[in-house]
Amino acid sequence: MLGDLTEQEVVEMLENNIVGRIGVGDGETTYIVPVSYLVQEGHVLCHSRMGLKIEMMRRNPHVCFEVDEVRDYNNWRCVIAWGIYKELTDEEEIKAAKAYFSEYMLTSKTEKTAEPPASQEERPHPGQVVYESPIFYIIQFTKITGRFEKEM
Repeated sequence: MLGDLTEQEVVEMLENNIVGRIGVGDGETTYIVPVSYLVQEGHVLCHSRMGLKIEMMRRNPHVCFEVDEVRDYNNWRCVIAWGIYKELTDEEEIKAAKAYFSEYMLTSKTEKTAEPPASQEERPHPGQVVYESPIFYIIQFTKITGRFEKEM
């Protein structure tokens, strides 16, 4: 059976996942890439390093966002949303976004192996880890749809 997800099922699906895909385009190239995200105040909050995706979204902020759950060919759910890319530039907004991601990750990753190798004596890391500051952004949705197939 094919069908549409309810608004509540769409929200639950977005909230219960942390990896989605962003589709971006600049008139010449289309690029679809997975991103980690969290739902916050009716939009998705993401972070990425500078690269093609960010460059393209800066040129054209209209994006498509997709999340799916697939058990098999006959049992799946998918949410597709269209929206606008908005880069966070205010230092307080960025600080809050970092804290939100950090809190979520700290409460989700509770296993010893989830710690970075450099922080574990028994897992020495051969070099100095250099972190590039991420770019935090939100996708403000303008339209959301959800579909499913369920084997009867």
